[in-house]
Amino acid sequence: MVITHIVDDFLFELFPEAEHDTEKLTSILKRYYTLGPFEPEVKLKDSTIEVSIDVDRINADKGKFDKLVKYAESGKLDKATELADELIEKAPNISEYHRVRGQAYSEKGDQEEAINSLIDALKWNPKNEWALLMIGNIYARFKKDMETALKYFDKVLEVKPDDYHALNNIGVQLFEAGRKNEALEYLNKALEANPKYPNTLFAFAMIAYRENDYSIAFEFSTKSLRNQTKKDELYDNAVKMALSSAKELSGQIDGLGIAEEYMQSLSDRFSIDIKMEADPEIPTAATMQYAEVYHRNHHLIKYKPNHPAVAHLVVHELMHLELREEARAENANKLFTTTDSTKASFRLTFKKDAERLKKKGVPESNVRGFMDSMADGLNRQVFNTPIDVFIEDRIFNRFEELRPFQLLSLQANTMEGANANTRPDIIKNAPNKLISASTTYGLVHALQLKDLFGIDLTGEFKPKQREVETATKFYEEYLEHRDDKEAGIEYDLIQFWAEDLNFDRYFNLIDEKNQNNSAESVLDKIERDPYGLDEDDLSKDRKMKTFMEKHGGDDLNMAVAMYMVGALQYFEGMDKPKIKEIAFDIAKVGTAGIDPKKDGYRIPSIPDSNFSGYQTLAYFYVSWALAVPEMVSSLGLNFDKEFEMAMDYKKK
Repeated sequence: MVITHIVDDFLFELFPEAEHDTEKLTSILKRYYTLGPFEPEVKLKDSTIEVSIDVDRINADKGKFDKLVKYAESGKLDKATELADELIEKAPNISEYHRVRGQAYSEKGDQEEAINSLIDALKWNPKNEWALLMIGNIYARFKKDMETALKYFDKVLEVKPDDYHALNNIGVQLFEAGRKNEALEYLNKALEANPKYPNTLFAFAMIAYRENDYSIAFEFSTKSLRNQTKKDELYDNAVKMALSSAKELSGQIDGLGIAEEYMQSLSDRFSIDIKMEADPEIPTAATMQYAEVYHRNHHLIKYKPNHPAVAHLVVHELMHLELREEARAENANKLFTTTDSTKASFRLTFKKDAERLKKKGVPESNVRGFMDSMADGLNRQVFNTPIDVFIEDRIFNRFEELRPFQLLSLQANTMEGANANTRPDIIKNAPNKLISASTTYGLVHALQLKDLFGIDLTGEFKPKQREVETATKFYEEYLEHRDDKEAGIEYDLIQFWAEDLNFDRYFNLIDEKNQNNSAESVLDKIERDPYGLDEDDLSKDRKMKTFMEKHGGDDLNMAVAMYMVGALQYFEGMDKPKIKEIAFDIAKVGTAGIDPKKDGYRIPSIPDSNFSGYQTLAYFYVSWALAVPEMVSSLGLNFDKEFEMAMDYKKK
C-alpha cells in the first residue's frame, strides 16, 4: 500500500508540527504511519512524499507480535523468547522484536543475553526509547555501572526530553545508587512533565520514608494511590507505605489536642457545653452521649485512650453534633426511630429465615436475638452511611493533620465491614437480602476510601454486580450534594437509599420540630392544604425523575412531564364537570400567553394556586385531556409524549 502526499501548504496544515521543514515532515510521517513495531518506508520525490506500508506483513505478523508482548507481560518468558526468535528470523529489521526479546531475557535473569538483544534493537532503531531505557536499567541495577547507564539514559532524553517515564526511571536508579541530589533533579523534571504520574509520586514517597520524613511519605504515597488505575506491585507498595507512614505519624501528632480545639469551637459556635472523657471500658473507640438522652446539661464524648485512630473517631462524633446543630438551625433536623410496628414488619419480612434457623435446632430465644441484632445492625448502616460520607469529606478537607488517623480508621472499618459480610457463618445464617443491603452500604464507604486516599477495598466485599451498581449510584448521589450541602439533606439520602433497597419500612424519620404535633395542628394543616399543594415530597420527586430519565428520550420536556404527574394526582377522583371548569379557567389565563420561565400563575378554581409557567402548561394540557379530549389537538401544546409518559408513571 502506497500513500502519496503532495508537499504543499495544505500538507503542512495537516502536520503543523513539521513547521514547513521537509526533513521534519518525513520523520513525522514515519512516526504517524507506524503501527506497533511496523514502520513504513517514507521517500521524498520532488514535490511528493510516498509512504509505503507493508500491509500484508502487518496482517500476517501483528497478531504474533501482540501475542509476543502478552507472553512477556504475563511472565511466560520461555514462550516469549521462542516466538521472538521466530519473528526475528523472518524479519530481523524490526527493532521491537529484539527489544521484547531483551525484556524477556532480562526478566529470566540472563542480563548478558538481554543486553545483546537490546543492542540489536538499537542497531535497527537507535531512537528506540524503551530499548535505551531498559539497557540503562540493566547497567544501573544489575551491573552497578551508573556511568554506562547514564549514557543510555541521556540518549533517551535526546530523543524525548520530556519523557516522564525515562526521567522517573533515571531518578530512581540514581537514588538507588546513592546519588540523591542528581536523582531529585531528574524526579523533579519528571514531576513537572507529569504531576500525576504515580511512579514519580511514589518515588518521592520512598525517598522521604527512608529519611524518616513520614509526613511527606504519607502525602506522596496517597497522591500516588489516587492516580493509579490498576492493582499491581506499585499499588501494593504504595498502600503499605501509606499505612506505615500513617502509623508513624499517629504517634507523633497530638490528635486529641486537635479534637479538643474542634470541640471548643463547636461549643462556642452553638452555645452548648461539651466535655471529653477517657474510658477504656467502652465497647467502641469513641461515642457521643447526648445531653438530652442522658439528662445532663452537657454532651459527653467518651473515648478509648489507647486506640490508634481515636482522634479521628472523636472528631467524627463531634461532626455528627455539628451536622445536627446545622440542621436544627434550619428546622431540618430529623429523628431516626424504630417502633414495635417497624420491628414487627422486620420480623414478618424475614419470618422464613427465622423458621429456617429454628429447624436447624437454634433455640427460639437465640433466633429472635440474632434477628434483632441483624435489624439493629442494618438500621445503624441505614442511618449512618449517608451522614458519614459527608462527615468524612469534611474531616478530610478541614483537618489535614488528622488524615493519617482518618486513613487508619477508614481502612480498618471498611475491612471490618467486608469481613463481616463475607464470613461463612454470617452468609450461612443471615438472610441474603440483609447481607446484600449491608454489602451495598459497605461499598459506599469503600468508594469514599478510594476517592479520598486511593485505596480500593471494594473487591474485599466480593460484591455482586448489582450491589456495585447500586452503591455507585448512591455515592454519585452524595457527590451531587457534597460541595453545596443543604442543611439536613443527609436525611433525604437516608430515606432515598433505604427506599431503593426496600428497607424504609423498618424505621421512621420524624421531623424533630413536629415530633410533638397535636391532632388539632395536623387537622388544621389538612384543612389549610387539603391537596398537599404546598408540600414537597422529595422521595416521590426523586422516583419520578428516575422513571422519566429511564423511559424518556432526549426530546422529552422533563419539567412538563413531572408536573403532569402532579396534575394527574390532583385530578384523580375529581368529577368531570369540575375538571372542565378548571380547564376553562386555565384557558382564560392562557389568553394572555403563558411564559414557561415565569412564576406566579393563579388558577381561580384551584385554591391557593401559585404555579410556574411549566406547571401551568402541564395542568392546562392534562385538564383538557381528561375533560375535553377531542379538543386537545387544537390547544397548540405539543406535549403528547410528556402526557403519555406521565400516564405510564401513574399506572406504575
